[in-house]
Amino acid sequence: MSSSHAVPGSSPIAETAPLSLCAREPHVPADRLVAEMVPPPRFDSVRFDTYVPDPNQPSQTEAVRVLSDFAAGLGGAHAMGAGKRKWFGRKTVQPSGPRGVYLDGGYGVGKTHLLASLWHATPAAPELKAFGTFVELTNLVGALGFQQTVRTLSGHRLLCIDEFELDDPGDTVLVSSLLSRLVEEGVALAATSNTLPGKLGEGRFAAADFLREIQGLSAHFRPLRIDGEDYRHRGLPEAPPPYSDEQVTRAAYATPGAALDDFPSLLDHLARVHPSRYGALTDGVRAVCLTDVRPVPDQSTALRLVVLADRLYDREVPVLASGVPFDKLFSEEMLNGGYRKKYFRAISRLTALARDAKGLVAQ
Repeated sequence: MSSSHAVPGSSPIAETAPLSLCAREPHVPADRLVAEMVPPPRFDSVRFDTYVPDPNQPSQTEAVRVLSDFAAGLGGAHAMGAGKRKWFGRKTVQPSGPRGVYLDGGYGVGKTHLLASLWHATPAAPELKAFGTFVELTNLVGALGFQQTVRTLSGHRLLCIDEFELDDPGDTVLVSSLLSRLVEEGVALAATSNTLPGKLGEGRFAAADFLREIQGLSAHFRPLRIDGEDYRHRGLPEAPPPYSDEQVTRAAYATPGAALDDFPSLLDHLARVHPSRYGALTDGVRAVCLTDVRPVPDQSTALRLVVLADRLYDREVPVLASGVPFDKLFSEEMLNGGYRKKYFRAISRLTALARDAKGLVAQ
């Protein structure tokens, strides 16, 4: 834990010691878990008019048009479920056509940008629409229970699910069951997904996989294909070289709001904190400084680290580290296994946050 770190050198660097993630055990009430289901900070300001379609890819312009119309169609009073009745015993008239849309495209075509723009454009109060990743949704069910999650989300106008994960059959069935109940209550759905491992053209289009895996829900989704080239660098960027323990520790003491922990202790601590609380674990943290980063020992630990990496990336918290570089965190077996997309995503995101942290180190 960070309390064991001594400040190198004799000159005072900061008046207070850094924070420690390992010293935090957040207790997050259910209403906060739901209230935080909004687009992450890096997508606060995105809108349909800030999405720049590739003029050579007409499907991108068409996606903006279709999603804008979809958002506009969600206005008015909340669509009550088919089994509910209004005054005088008359059933609610359900909107025609699918009540869900699935954004189908490869890496870097702006699916999350468009999904967040749909959330922003839907004419409803923030508390009547939800946005989260597939993992956040499964964590919500884990924290609240299935029936309470249904009750909590059933009054929403829209539920957006980013990175719907098709590599865990149990979670896929769980979320599909949840979505079926929400559709009955009149909640509109929008989703993006990754692809199943081992597929030809992996990382490109996944609509067939998605619609097959959600089975009975497929009729509720209109696939919206978005062609285009990745606007980001292809492949994994090279991870910056790690710093020394001394450099990381000095940077932590010199950076207001920084947290300082040794990596093995942090991994142990993550096992004691429910993943739904990893966002709260980083409340008020301006930078995460880690010493003694080493390869993760097993898959359960690795998957918890993936969730933390996602929460840090969503919140744009820079990560400064000593030990092995982030592209050495996961074993070859992990990178070739069923969860490899998650691990590659974590490496990519931690690498980006490591680059953001370079300015914390005194030159």
